[in-house]
Amino acid sequence: MSFRVVSDKKYTENKTIRFPEDLIEEIEEAIVGKETSFSGFVLRACRYALDSIQDEKMSNEIADQC
Repeated sequence: MSFRVVSDKKYTENKTIRFPEDLIEEIEEAIVGKETSFSGFVLRACRYALDSIQDEKMSNEIADQC
């Protein structure tokens, strides 16, 4: 087996969104002292929301089958 260099670059795309100033302030306060950035926080929050939606869909499908 030969040595291969594999890129660990994550493929991303820039999107511009507007946040209300009060939400920005709350997020910035929440991440003080944490090892995350504003973008990292937003990405995790989005992933959490999407996972939650998926979980809810699964629960509804199971309930519909009963």
